[in-house]
Amino acid sequence: MKKVLFIIVAFLTLVNFSSAQEKVFQTFKDTRVVNGHSVETLKAHRLDFRVTHRFGDFAGDLGGWQSFYGLENSTDVGIEFDYGVSDNFMVGLMRTKGAGPIKQLVSGFAKIKLVGQEVNGKNPLTMTVLALASYSTMPKSENEGRLNYFAKSSHRLAYHLEFLMARKLSNAFSLQVTGAWTYRNIVTSDDQNDLPSLSAALKWQCSKSFGFLLESRYMFSSLRTSENNYFPEYGFGFEWETGGGHVFQLNLTNSTGIVETDYIPYTTSDISKGQFRIGFTISRQFRL
Repeated sequence: MKKVLFIIVAFLTLVNFSSAQEKVFQTFKDTRVVNGHSVETLKAHRLDFRVTHRFGDFAGDLGGWQSFYGLENSTDVGIEFDYGVSDNFMVGLMRTKGAGPIKQLVSGFAKIKLVGQEVNGKNPLTMTVLALASYSTMPKSENEGRLNYFAKSSHRLAYHLEFLMARKLSNAFSLQVTGAWTYRNIVTSDDQNDLPSLSAALKWQCSKSFGFLLESRYMFSSLRTSENNYFPEYGFGFEWETGGGHVFQLNLTNSTGIVETDYIPYTTSDISKGQFRIGFTISRQFRL
């Protein structure tokens, strides 16, 4: 099965490379939007070092002046290295503190751009596939009722697979839609292992180096409602390309986690109650 999958991916990638049509450049400037991935992949032999941070609640009972609007608290921190194996294929490795009940996550992913949007060509969309797995290094609890009791080592694992489609509508606007599936090997008795979700993202490039970003993700589950203290993920931010390989992102989001296997299942912050936070990502690329 793995060999068949490899052959299919290699064929689609080869077709994409061999197209004589001019490809659309930078549907998004970065490989991420706010929380989620974009359709973009790194150029070949580029190493991207990323530091991501999520602060505490900006307002509400835990925010405001008492916590300097959340800046004195931290919900999640991530350090990441991504590498472009080819122009259409990248891999990444990240360590995050974790914001949900399963913490101290080591996550690895592979991302393949299958088709690129063409200028006046037959391909109107850029399509990308992302596969990610997270492993918790959290200490084992002695309490059997806790999620981190980890009766089996496989309970430390969670998986995420998504298919991304995007179109650069003009030099100023890009739109992306993503269908995803998240699976956790261990959940509470009132939850479910499988979580399908759908997200949408919009970019407004208002200048050569500065752009605004919007993002939202909705989970399809009757068990995960606002009555049960679960909310869709929302994000708003901007990205600033400073030159020399630097991209800086500043955002507001109700998500406390950073990696998909954390923020998708465990977003319990209600924006209407001021439970959103400032976050940032600093990205620095190197040519290897």
